[in-house]
Amino acid sequence: MARKKKDSFDVVSEVKAVARKRVGQPKPARILSSAADRAVDRRVRGEKHKPTLSRIKSEQDSE
Repeated sequence: MARKKKDSFDVVSEVKAVARKRVGQPKPARILSSAADRAVDRRVRGEKHKPTLSRIKSEQDSE
């Protein structure tokens, strides 16, 4: 049987482990539960894409 390879020392993981011990675990990410919450978040964040020419024309026609 082959021996299991030892894990090499990883500085980054050790630094993160020490920081977790000192400060504590980071807060979990916020989960948006409903479509209304996502719509509010989208309005606050702004449009993802620029409006197309056809959308601009349809908005002007409706006004």
